[in-house]
Amino acid sequence: MTTTKEQRTHMYTTRIDIPESLRAKTIELLNETLAASLDMWSQTKQAHWNVKGKNFYQVHLLFDDIAEVLYPHIDEIAERITALGGVAHGTVKDSAKNSILPAYPNTEKMNEDDHLIAIADRLAAYGKHVRQAVAQTSEWEEQDTNDLLIAISREVDKKLWFIEAHLQKHV
Repeated sequence: MTTTKEQRTHMYTTRIDIPESLRAKTIELLNETLAASLDMWSQTKQAHWNVKGKNFYQVHLLFDDIAEVLYPHIDEIAERITALGGVAHGTVKDSAKNSILPAYPNTEKMNEDDHLIAIADRLAAYGKHVRQAVAQTSEWEEQDTNDLLIAISREVDKKLWFIEAHLQKHV
């Protein structure tokens, strides 16, 4: 049986003209991003399913919209990993074990603002991770992955803005 370390370092051959060492680093970074992306999606769905409050319908739809925007990127990240010759580690268990995001709070005691704050905090952490990955792939001159990550970053920042707008207090 193959160990986790061997599974994570296994690479398939490809005719993509990126050196294997760069592909390996990029695959590792993308698998970290894949775990965080799956976790961000599932935590957003958790908020979507459980939010309650006077703005329920609007916030419920907002959380669903965020989840719908995140979901296609999960597939793009996983496909980029495999295109580079790697193995995408995208199970729920992989995500739970490798995500940079904190666990979602106890939903039973949360009000509408608690959900908005929890998602805002996690979107901010996720966005920071993606921007760090953008900087890293830029430094490595791995432009195709960089382009993918920039698109994700732009959308995450926009959705964070939407969440933060709900949390703004009039002065």
